[in-house]
Amino acid sequence: MNQDANKRRAAEAALPYIKDGIALGVGTGSTVDILIELLQPLKPKLSAVVSSSERSTRRLGEFGIPTVDLASTGDLDLYIDGADEATKHRHLVKGGGGALTREKVVAAASRRFVCIVDETKLVPTLGKFPVPIEVIPMAQSYVSRQMIKAGGQPIWREGFVTDNGNHIIDVHNLKIANPLELETRFNQIAGVVTVGIFANRPADVLLIGGASGVKTIQ
Repeated sequence: MNQDANKRRAAEAALPYIKDGIALGVGTGSTVDILIELLQPLKPKLSAVVSSSERSTRRLGEFGIPTVDLASTGDLDLYIDGADEATKHRHLVKGGGGALTREKVVAAASRRFVCIVDETKLVPTLGKFPVPIEVIPMAQSYVSRQMIKAGGQPIWREGFVTDNGNHIIDVHNLKIANPLELETRFNQIAGVVTVGIFANRPADVLLIGGASGVKTIQ
């Protein structure tokens, strides 16, 4: 129950970043689900909303918030999303919900990225949460072998297909001393679509909901 309350605190803390006429990117996940509910009264402020997943698009629709394609908006003013892990350097692991590719695209296209998490997601070093990697189906076993060579334990997310029609490999036991380097290196592996490490494009603002309130790191 406390974790849900902390997620709500983090989501509420993101609302002041939403200014009149803003083009907004909306992420995916349980904390973002709360944010979408809170967005309903702010609909008049939003000039356009781009969603990072089919799940979030459906939820936005439930609250009467239409979405548009990123191709029709150009760069976005603001992107709000959660994370599975975050550090004080605002580096993230994302993709527990499987939307990491579209999340990374929307983050890259946004002038400001605000990440909302509860305090359990703040870690000293990334890697305790398995790193999701989206791969094209034919590359699944090849990429898995490369993950083993890198010291990880790859596990196919069986029965799951991304919104892009691809597979997810969750890589356990990675030692992520240098998130920037590892993200870049894994992105070069043939067949990898996206790596769930967000370090080359980190969050600009990290809002961490806890029992005593919300801590901001920027």
